[in-house]
Amino acid sequence: MTRSFLSLLLLVPVLASAAPESSAPQAAVRRFALLVGVNDGGEGRARLRYAVTDARSFGDVLEELGGVQPQDKLMMMEGDRAALESALARFKSMLSAAATPGTRIEALIYYSGHSDEQGLLLQKDRFGYRELRKALESLPADVRIAILDSCASGTLARRKGGVRRPAFVVDASSAVRGHAILTSSSEDEVSQESDRIGGSFFTHNLVSGLRGAADMSGDGRVTLHEAYQFAFHETLARTEETRAGAQHPAYDIELAGTGDLVMTDLRSTSAVLVLGDLVDGRLYVRDAEGRLVVELKKYAGRTTELGLQKGRYTVMRKLLDQTSQAEFELGDGGRTVLPASAFRTVQGELTAMRGGGAMPVVEAPVSAGVAEHAGHRSRFVNVGLFPGLQTNDFMTGGAPVDNSLSFSMGVARMARLDGVALALGGNVATDTVEGLQLALGANVVRGDLSGTQLSVGSNWVHGTAEGLQAAVGLNLARRSGTVGQLAVGANVSGTSLAGAQLAVGGNWASGDVDGAQGAVGFNYARERVAGAQLAVGMNWAAQARGAQVALVNVGGDVRGAQVGIVNVAGRMSGLQLGLVNVSRELESGVPVGLVSIVRNGQFHVEAFGNDFNYANAAIKVGTRHLYTTLVVGMGNVEGARGPSHWSTGLGLGGHVPLTERFFLDVDVVSHTLYDWDASFSGNRLLHQLRMVAGLKVARGFTLIGGPTFNVLHDTGGEDVRNLSRLSRSDAGRVLLWPGVQLGMRI
Repeated sequence: MTRSFLSLLLLVPVLASAAPESSAPQAAVRRFALLVGVNDGGEGRARLRYAVTDARSFGDVLEELGGVQPQDKLMMMEGDRAALESALARFKSMLSAAATPGTRIEALIYYSGHSDEQGLLLQKDRFGYRELRKALESLPADVRIAILDSCASGTLARRKGGVRRPAFVVDASSAVRGHAILTSSSEDEVSQESDRIGGSFFTHNLVSGLRGAADMSGDGRVTLHEAYQFAFHETLARTEETRAGAQHPAYDIELAGTGDLVMTDLRSTSAVLVLGDLVDGRLYVRDAEGRLVVELKKYAGRTTELGLQKGRYTVMRKLLDQTSQAEFELGDGGRTVLPASAFRTVQGELTAMRGGGAMPVVEAPVSAGVAEHAGHRSRFVNVGLFPGLQTNDFMTGGAPVDNSLSFSMGVARMARLDGVALALGGNVATDTVEGLQLALGANVVRGDLSGTQLSVGSNWVHGTAEGLQAAVGLNLARRSGTVGQLAVGANVSGTSLAGAQLAVGGNWASGDVDGAQGAVGFNYARERVAGAQLAVGMNWAAQARGAQVALVNVGGDVRGAQVGIVNVAGRMSGLQLGLVNVSRELESGVPVGLVSIVRNGQFHVEAFGNDFNYANAAIKVGTRHLYTTLVVGMGNVEGARGPSHWSTGLGLGGHVPLTERFFLDVDVVSHTLYDWDASFSGNRLLHQLRMVAGLKVARGFTLIGGPTFNVLHDTGGEDVRNLSRLSRSDAGRVLLWPGVQLGMRI
């Protein structure tokens, strides 16, 4: 049996190369947008301030950078249910009129306003989510996108019994069908707007991302996936401390195709702001009228480009506790580079608080070391044994202290660290850390980390970690950013991670992973992995874009490769290589293994006789064009009473549909023959090349039959005797003969 299986493996490349390939012709893209903004949600609801503003801002970025022509943009502001129904009808007519051969139509509906768990609230009326989904699905477009910035809008994205799919799978060279729904909040959350930014948190961050802040690949294009990820993390970060609480954008994706849906192309505008490599900090870009156009967290070491309209702008930068400002002017044509040297320190000013009074805003001057934080003391060095027995506590009377250097024989505690902390026991920072924490016990940061944590025990970051965590025990980043986690024990990322998790034990990411997970034990990604999962034990990812390599690989939506003993995928596009391959839906690619089960592929049971076995039963499983077959049979030689032998066989083959009712199967099957009264040991191998035609007589019943070519030999080199009545040879080292098989498939 082993030799049979090895001989079959030699045929895998040939059979795999025979699998049909599909290619999607390039198509021109025309994008339409319906933009709806309604501040009035009806009696008893507070009138919004920025719903119309948000709709106009989103429409502007689509027209400037998103390929939407002015005549293809439809606006509906401050209307009721009847106005929305009229706008949807007009929008549908615009799409129908634009449909031409060779053109892919993309339709986008954006709504900003009030809503509840049942639908959109338009003045005194309600437009239900079921109606909205029906209207979206009826649009005559190849790709349909809905973006809702309203309370409880996640109800539209929720689908009963459904599964979140990874975003967003189209570009101009792809043939796709389906829809994408993005919502500003989950089904039981409120969506929030802010006077500070002059709009809603979600739309503000989404527009900032579309103008280039979300371009993580640096190719000058922002995809729907990049824009959503940027808006999600920025919205969550900006609303966690608000009175209404954290706001979690949601999505529902049902798209089929390849590539990424490019939402905006920065190369299509002549006014580009280039933020230099050395620029870092949180940046606020305002136009000449003081409106906040783009907000982003910029990291040193990479260039970021923003597509803006021509005009004069001011950029405010917050870095640590320092505020600086730069001014520039964008004209038509060319790229304006803004270096770090263009920023100048600004002093604080009194700002009015809503409800009366004034609050002094103190902006610290640029200085070496750690700037004084509100309510904090600053000391360059801290030396001690434990909290309470350290210079931070002796010299400040218990006030929070920021340090640049800290040394402790036990446990050191500081508020903020901008430098190095060394301890035998542990380091605890109640605020942020920018620098290095080194301990034998544990390092704890209750704020954000930008730097490195090294410990024998564990590293813990309550906020965002950007840098490296290395431990023998455990690394935990509750809200990960760009981070490398190295551990002998385990790595845990509370949200998304861009970087690498490497552990002997296991890796756990509750959000997306853009990078790699490597472990001896297991890798888990609750959302999407764009990169690789490598493990000895098991890999699990809701969506995988790249490679999963382990003994057991499990993925919800996989585009790439799964290599292991057992591979399981919900939707598979690529290669599955293993002993057992299972997928619910195979879009493209091929599974190669001992058993490959595809829900939308083949699963057939066959019963047939041939010239050496009078009875055979077989199972065929696989894709539409490639299958694996397992065969069990029994037969007798001429003159024998009753069965003289039985056989087991394994084969690989290709399925060729010729018409709706007629097909042809071509395969190679290797059988091991056993004497009927002997134990489970057999040295005789029979290899078959089969060409079997099938005719579907009725549903669930097909007649099959065709010629075979047979090779019989003994693995020990002994002579073998003839099994077939169609062979004229009595015995020999190797017997060759043509044969036949006839039977049925059910």
